[in-house]
Amino acid sequence: MTRRGWVLFLAMGAIWGVPYAMIRIAVEDFDPFVVAFGRTLLGGLILLPIALYSKSLMPVLRRWKPLLAYTLVEITGPWFLIGYAETTLNSSTVGLLIAAVPLIAVVLVASMGHETFDTRRVLGLIVGFGGVATLVGLDVDLSNPAAIGAIGLTAIGYALGPIIIARSLADLPPMGVVTASLVLAAIIYAPIAALRMPEHYPADASWSVVGLAVICTSLAFLVFFALISEVGPARATVITYINPAVAILLGVTALNEPLTAGMAIGFPLVILGSILGTARSRKTETEDDIQPVPCADVPVPPGAYDERR
Repeated sequence: MTRRGWVLFLAMGAIWGVPYAMIRIAVEDFDPFVVAFGRTLLGGLILLPIALYSKSLMPVLRRWKPLLAYTLVEITGPWFLIGYAETTLNSSTVGLLIAAVPLIAVVLVASMGHETFDTRRVLGLIVGFGGVATLVGLDVDLSNPAAIGAIGLTAIGYALGPIIIARSLADLPPMGVVTASLVLAAIIYAPIAALRMPEHYPADASWSVVGLAVICTSLAFLVFFALISEVGPARATVITYINPAVAILLGVTALNEPLTAGMAIGFPLVILGSILGTARSRKTETEDDIQPVPCADVPVPPGAYDERR
């Protein structure tokens, strides 16, 4: 990998590990709907001129039905649900739980007949979900099942998004899909966010929303596209394994969240399970493989991109 490739790779690993800490700060003063609205609106407006200049927006808008479905499961639902969950859960815990998305994606794709389970994959699923169970059992207050349910729904949505992309939007420009999704999500959030706007805008919460939009959304996509161009899509997906580590590091150092036994045991199990459960041999790759357009702070399933395309 070139020096530029390493810089882009490390930048992406850091950028998509940061959102959980920023969301945690923002939801202390703002309603989760307001946080999600601000992030999508600002992020979409920043990317809109680029999408218009590259003429990548109109082809996407012609397929508004799959675009709407993708937006709902990959942005609108998850970004509100993460904010809601972080009103009670630590940011580092949320970041690690969402790292199980690749495992859920494998189960969904296999259930649709695109891939098969072998011994290695089954072992990976058992190990990975064992790590999630350890984290939940040791770190999470089970008296608040709504927060766990919110993260569970988020993980399912993040796993479904790439399937919609692969079936209905894969041939469209990624910049157009991302920009249209952000703008559409902002429109969906707007009515509820308008009713829940705060009376005061504390600096730390306000700057967190701005950071989510500018750094973790707009800049993140631009850097990710550059990374794919530099090192190829398959290598780019390895950032999946860095994001939760960054989330834990920031949670512990910046937000004074505890480094718990659940994290110490669960983190390596989730990452090991993801590696075993999602890695594929060349002979098992087919033209039906999922090729997602990743969202900010969304773990991208390893192997989801096919180098041949």
